[in-house]
Amino acid sequence: MSTNTATADGSDEPSASGEGTGTMMRSSVVMAVGTMVSRLTGFVKAIVIAAALGTQLLGDAYNTAQTIPFIINDLLIGGLIASVIVPLLVKRRKRDSDGGVQTEDRLFTSAVVLLFAITALAILAAEPITRLYLGDTHSTQAEVSVYLARFLLAQIFFVGLSGLISGMLNTRGKFGAPVWAPVLNNLVIIAVGLLFLWVAGAGRTVETVTESELVLLGAGTSAGMALQTVVLLVSLWRTGFRWRPRLDLRGSGLGEALRTAGWMFLYTCMTQIGFLITANIVNRAGAESIRQGHDVGAGLTAYNYAYLLFQLPYAIIAVSLITVLLPQMSGHAADERWDEVRAGFSRTLRVSALVLVPLGLALALYSVPVSTLVFARGNTSASDAASIGIILAVMALGLVPFTVFQLMLRVFYALGDTRTPALIGVANVAVHGALAATSFALLPPNQVVVGVAAGFMLSFVSGLAIAGTILSRRLGGLDGRQVMGTLLRLHAAAVPSVAAGIGVLWFFTDRVGEGLVTNIGAPVAGCLLGGLLFLLFARLLRVRELDAALGLVRARLRR
Repeated sequence: MSTNTATADGSDEPSASGEGTGTMMRSSVVMAVGTMVSRLTGFVKAIVIAAALGTQLLGDAYNTAQTIPFIINDLLIGGLIASVIVPLLVKRRKRDSDGGVQTEDRLFTSAVVLLFAITALAILAAEPITRLYLGDTHSTQAEVSVYLARFLLAQIFFVGLSGLISGMLNTRGKFGAPVWAPVLNNLVIIAVGLLFLWVAGAGRTVETVTESELVLLGAGTSAGMALQTVVLLVSLWRTGFRWRPRLDLRGSGLGEALRTAGWMFLYTCMTQIGFLITANIVNRAGAESIRQGHDVGAGLTAYNYAYLLFQLPYAIIAVSLITVLLPQMSGHAADERWDEVRAGFSRTLRVSALVLVPLGLALALYSVPVSTLVFARGNTSASDAASIGIILAVMALGLVPFTVFQLMLRVFYALGDTRTPALIGVANVAVHGALAATSFALLPPNQVVVGVAAGFMLSFVSGLAIAGTILSRRLGGLDGRQVMGTLLRLHAAAVPSVAAGIGVLWFFTDRVGEGLVTNIGAPVAGCLLGGLLFLLFARLLRVRELDAALGLVRARLRR
């Protein structure tokens, strides 16, 4: 596509829109590569921490304490960055005579003071906060988690400040540092995990870990987030920002902006209440499982690592499509072109499902060998890793409903509606909480985490049923016949692939036995054979999305 356009006198000069498109494309590439590297190093970080701490009581103690600062930040600061602060800064930079400098100074000063106060209070209240997520667990585990939390809660300050600085950089058109800085944080934590494994060796438990080793874990992890903040601050400084402390908030416009974020705050609260339910129940069950002599991690750490693997297909495939869909759909909604909104939703769902249906089934089928291959090292035994795989299998079966629900939320946001998603979030948490409590009451302690994972996935099934009904009424339908037809054909096309995959897994397990060859060979051979069968039967069943995707690939290859 040409980037030049003819001027009124017939001459050619660079087009502003062309330059804008080129800049956007360069920023998108930088962000895409940075995001991919960040996720890759984050994945390596999880593997190293799993090897260093295992998935039993010590791993649960660390992961619980490490999660709390991010929860507190999301509740009090994080949700405001994208929904309130960034739009406010953009508006002030355009409208204010000083380019929004005073507004930025006020926000930065307020953030530093507020985050420092919240962090100090959280550290002082580390014990009751941590025990809220641990529940009635092993007493030594609780002591270790609280001890770690006193170091890890310091991250609240750095996480919140990093979010604000990233927002300020984005308003300046600087996207590289916010996506690359977390890579440094991941690398620091990887180094801390390896150092812990070298110093402490294998076999550390909540009873045998020393205070100096806990200091290494806690202070080292927080140092990674501090480094991330420093890097972002330097990047902001290089754009010309010079902080002049101001606390005169009158006339800043922040109060009015905050009042518009109420429903988004409610949705954030619902998601965090859902996690609180999960953490409390699985930590209790995991500790009880160990007390009963089940030497397998079945608590929060196993759940978190399974969720990490579950998120990868969604993050790689669906998020990229959703990112493109949202601004287009918002434009159509603003013009009240409801047919285009429906078409955009339907097209994105069906294209996503073309990949996610077979991928979710393959992930469920090979979850145990994949989890064993990834996590079975160091302090994480093969049985611990297999437990992660079982949880992952349950989650993988909910990959498509999870993705459909996330797409429906984006439709609501495109319509300018944050109220309905917040209220649906209440229903989701109610379903998830009820099923989690039922699992805790009825299942053996070592299987409760599997029931909680199933309840979490089923909450999205109920959520999409509610959301779909409301959206269908507002938009005059959601192209339901075509969507359901595609989903049914895709699942039918996947049946031979699943049968072949089961055969491949049986062959490797029976003839080769458990081990590295099976953990690599079965998923690779099964996915190759299953993928070919899926393509064949999808073609026979006339899945139109497949023809469109293959046509796009062929067009790319001809270039």
